[in-house]
Amino acid sequence: MIEQIKYWFTEYPVLTKIIKYLIWIILIFLAIAWMRRILKRRLPDNSLRYKSQKGIEIIGYFFALLITISYFTGNIKDFGLAIGLLTAGITITLQELILSIAGSFYIFFVRVYKPGDRIEINGIKGDVIDVDSIYTTMMEIGQWVSSDNYSGRIVKLSNAFVFKGPVYNYSQDFPFVWDEFNLPIRYGSDIEMAKSIVISVAQEYLSEYVKASISDWKDVVEKYYIEDAQVDPALAITMTDNWIQFNLRYIVDYKKRRITKHLLNEEIGKRIEQTNGKVILASATFEIVNIPIVKFKEEKARQKKT
Repeated sequence: MIEQIKYWFTEYPVLTKIIKYLIWIILIFLAIAWMRRILKRRLPDNSLRYKSQKGIEIIGYFFALLITISYFTGNIKDFGLAIGLLTAGITITLQELILSIAGSFYIFFVRVYKPGDRIEINGIKGDVIDVDSIYTTMMEIGQWVSSDNYSGRIVKLSNAFVFKGPVYNYSQDFPFVWDEFNLPIRYGSDIEMAKSIVISVAQEYLSEYVKASISDWKDVVEKYYIEDAQVDPALAITMTDNWIQFNLRYIVDYKKRRITKHLLNEEIGKRIEQTNGKVILASATFEIVNIPIVKFKEEKARQKKT
C-alpha cells in the first residue's frame, strides 16, 4: 500500500499538488474554527467577540487566496496577473457576487453600518444582526405590524445594495430621531391652558432624551456640514376649518418612538379630562343646526288646481 501511494505521488504530480492544496485549505478552515471557539469563550463582550471572529475569518480567507494563487500560478509574484485573469473570466457570470464581496469591504472600512444598528435599505427596515462577506442579515421591522415593532422575519440582503441606493441609518453618530403628533383642540377651549398641559407633559417625559442628545448633536454638527437644530420639544399651533391643531415635535431615542408617543398621548388625555370642560378635544363630527321646512300641503293644492 505504501509503495502504491509513493508510485501515485511520483507518477501523478498534478494529483499530489491538488491533495497538498486541499490539505492546506482544510487546515486553514480548521484553524479559523478553532480560533473562533477560543474567542467565543474568552471574550465576554459581544461587540468585541463579533469583530474578532470576523477579523479571523478575513485573515483566513486571505491566506487561502494566497495559497490558491501560489499553487495554480507557480509563484506568488504572479499575484497581479492571476487576479487580472481571474477577474476578466468571472466578472460577467459572478457580477452580483463580486459586488456583494466589495460591498462587505465597503461596509467594514467606511462603517456604513454595523451589527446593532437600525437601518433601512432597499425599502427594508430592521436591526442589523450580522454582516458577512456576501449578506447583511436583519431582523425586520414593520410590514404587517405597526410602528417600530419586529415582524419576526429575518431578512438576508445582498451587500451589493449599498452601491445601488441610499442607506438610512437610525443609530450611527446620532441615536435619536425627531417625532411628532397632532392634537385637535375644539374652538372655544382655553388655549393657554391646553398649551401649558402639552408643554408640561412634554418637558416631564422628554427631559432625559433632550439631555442625552445635546452632546451627541454637537458632535454631529462638528463632524458634518449641518446647521444646528433645536432638540427641545417644540409646539406649533395651526387654525383649521374644524379645530385648532396642536403639533408637538420632539426628540426621542430611535428604539422608543412607539412607547414614548403612547405615554405622551395618555398623559395629555388624562390632564385634559381633569380640566372639567375648559379644554375639549375636537373630532370630525357634523352638527345639524337647522332643518328646513318643506310645505307639502301647498304644493299638493297647486297640483289639484292645475
